[in-house]
Amino acid sequence: MPDIYLGHGKDCGLLTARLLEAADIKSRVPKNANVIIKPNLVNPTKPEHGATTHVGIVEAIVCYLLEQCGVKSITVAEGAWIGAKTAEAFSVCGYNELAKKYGVKLLDTKKDKLVSVTARGIDLKVCAAFLEADYFVNVPVLKGHSQTKMTCCLKNLKGCIPDSEKSRYHQIGLHKPIAALTTVLKPDLHVIDSICGDPTFEEGGRPLQTDRMLLGFDPVLLDSYCSGLIDVDYRAVRYLCLAQEWGVGKFSPDKPNICEIGRENRPDVAFTRDDTVSYLAEFIEEDGACSACYAALISALNQMTGDMPADGEIKIGQGFRGQQPDGVGVGNCTAGCAKHLSGCPPTAAEMLDFLRTI
Repeated sequence: MPDIYLGHGKDCGLLTARLLEAADIKSRVPKNANVIIKPNLVNPTKPEHGATTHVGIVEAIVCYLLEQCGVKSITVAEGAWIGAKTAEAFSVCGYNELAKKYGVKLLDTKKDKLVSVTARGIDLKVCAAFLEADYFVNVPVLKGHSQTKMTCCLKNLKGCIPDSEKSRYHQIGLHKPIAALTTVLKPDLHVIDSICGDPTFEEGGRPLQTDRMLLGFDPVLLDSYCSGLIDVDYRAVRYLCLAQEWGVGKFSPDKPNICEIGRENRPDVAFTRDDTVSYLAEFIEEDGACSACYAALISALNQMTGDMPADGEIKIGQGFRGQQPDGVGVGNCTAGCAKHLSGCPPTAAEMLDFLRTI
């Protein structure tokens, strides 16, 4: 059996259907199954922006499950990042229309009941719907990430926890709880949207059009292979290395067995990572910052046209709660700083205006 199913094409829905058929997914789905599908709807932006899962991919999965697999019910479940509304993301990204057309349920995981579990010595709270489903389909976007270098199959599972847990993960060290979560949540299928993900930034903004999708069953193998597609060394992604160490999956071999579909449609795309995000991070002193807040600060710094702050000047993150450090802070956690911008999180525009004043 192939390690990875790789497809190329302009029509993401048709390409998804071809990948599902090639992998014979219908033979893997239990009859009358309750299916849950987890896209990446981190914020309410169109997929063309490079951050969110194309609804056409999820629609093709829904159609395949209904027509080929005889499933009982399908739920699309997601929780946008802290500060964003999942309902707005569902609307902007076209999922409300999908739900009406096919009778699919939409679940905001911010409102789901929780199950307490312990994994690798870490107490975790997980949205119950993912544990109760008979078949779990993970549909991440392959893109870069300002704090973890990349996000794909494994990190997409962070949307399966409530906002309070998302904050706590950053407080206790982001990589270990993500890896621990992947030992508890084990999707049956991963369908990767690599149509136009932003290879440098989780919030999107600089999409790279590749017209590419991937499908597979081992999230560690897929993530380690996909890291190379966006010029990231998977050995530098700590949560991925921990997941491999803890038996979640195996790293991709140097020459994986790939079933390639639509090779004739493969665009000539060359990507070399730039150092913009790493450069901007030099101006930040971060301690347990949530992704939404940190990404907004990176975005604000990227728009600065005047003098930049001094290296490490801007403080951000939960580690500054209750402290009174010198200098500049953004977000409610840094309220004790001499110069401070409130918000949880403040927007990139608010941060930009604030930074320009100092």
